[in-house]
Amino acid sequence: MTLYRCFAWNEDARPGDPDGPLWFPRPLQGDGRHDNPDLYGCLYASASEVSAVVEQLARFRTQRLIDSMLRRRGLPLALARIEFADDGRLMDLDDPAILTRRRLRPSRVATRLRELTQSQARDIHVASPRVAGLRWWSIHEATWINVTLFDRARSSLGPATIRGLSIGDAAVIEAADFLGLRRS
Repeated sequence: MTLYRCFAWNEDARPGDPDGPLWFPRPLQGDGRHDNPDLYGCLYASASEVSAVVEQLARFRTQRLIDSMLRRRGLPLALARIEFADDGRLMDLDDPAILTRRRLRPSRVATRLRELTQSQARDIHVASPRVAGLRWWSIHEATWINVTLFDRARSSLGPATIRGLSIGDAAVIEAADFLGLRRS
């Protein structure tokens, strides 16, 4: 399965090192959808480039697109294409049978209430030790598939190809248009 991750990139970092494409940024986590840094680190990715970029740019909705929006913690944003070899071990939170079995409602999976989504992820991580991560739909567009990988999925990740992002990048333009970011 091919996944895309938009992340703050240190060009000198090895893939699994801090700010590399395969780094699980546990020290920076706590506020994210499925974060439980006391138990695991997670890597957020998407099945499409545009969804990965939208996740990073959504906070700027309706503003004018400028270069500084493509930086985090002083580092440039990049888009990594990552191969995930074990997509069969994802818990699909878009599957009605799984939601029923876990007694979850779609509205409680897609909520922005982190205490709910983090608790769900914690429960799944503890109860299903063979599950590598979660498959879920983007809150920005339901047809976009997002994936949260637990750090135990690290060995299932293949090499990443990386490209630095600019405001002229096709994925950035598509994300900007989707979010209503004005381009000059």
